Amino acid sequence: MWLQTRMFLLVALLFGILYGVITGLGTLMGAGSAVSYIVLAVVFLGFQYLLGPAMVGWSMKIKWVSEKEEPELHRMVAEMAEKAGLPKPRVGISELTIPNAFAFGRTQRDGRVCVTRGILRLLDRDELRAVLGHELAHIKHRDMAIITLISVIPMIMYWIAFSLMWGGMLGNRREGGSYAALIGLGAFLLYFITNLLVLYGSRIREYYADMGSVRMGNMPHHLATALYKLVYGNARMRNSPELKRVEGVKAFFVNDPSRAWNEVRELSQVDRDLSGTIDYNELMELRQKKIRLGASHKLMEVFTTHPNMLKRIKHLSTLTV
Repeated sequence: MWLQTRMFLLVALLFGILYGVITGLGTLMGAGSAVSYIVLAVVFLGFQYLLGPAMVGWSMKIKWVSEKEEPELHRMVAEMAEKAGLPKPRVGISELTIPNAFAFGRTQRDGRVCVTRGILRLLDRDELRAVLGHELAHIKHRDMAIITLISVIPMIMYWIAFSLMWGGMLGNRREGGSYAALIGLGAFLLYFITNLLVLYGSRIREYYADMGSVRMGNMPHHLATALYKLVYGNARMRNSPELKRVEGVKAFFVNDPSRAWNEVRELSQVDRDLSGTIDYNELMELRQKKIRLGASHKLMEVFTTHPNMLKRIKHLSTLTV
């Protein structure tokens, strides 16, 4: 419930900022001038809504597979969808060797779940099932649509700032131009702040999806092990050209592959027996500990789409019975 509340408050705050800025501009320029920003927001939103899924599918080179081609994968997706109370989504495989999984789509009925070839080689059945539960939870929570909605707001802030500082929105007189530039600097500050808030929302949805996977019957230590393996699998590919290829869509992934190398050292303290997995006892041991993160790691997390992995696995430990 606290994750839902945070997301609700975040959405309210972001749209409150947008409303305040547009209202303020309407007061300064006349109500009619502010309408253009509302239209712009709708255009950006419509563009992402209509073309977003196609762009993700194209960039990841997804092949949609039938039950005959991948019967076990389809069975797991169907099982998770039934537990989540969702229509079975389309199932796809990306030939990327980077181990990961992702979900996207416009609505619950338009859901699509994809895995890379790399993750199929890396995880066992229980671990993969837990990851698929995480992806189905994203669809169930409709958080893809929420992130699409709120990600428009920084774009609008940037456009307003650009228009004020270089577009002469408030007039061509010297005084008006200086006033516009000052307001434009404020809009750039709001662009920075709203962008950080969107990233915060993206991190919240990952915690929420982890919880959703557990609610579907997956064991927390299976998902923790999957995340642990993904970090190591991604870290081994830190120099791969595939990382650059997925840079624009990594927010959809279960974890951020570009951060994996930095997370390896932190996670080594969890796998005490060096088995390459995080079992129930290790997760319960972590539950009793107070984790400590360096200042650089805390700062880095603020600018990322995914939570720090040690914090995330610590959160999974609280879901263990």
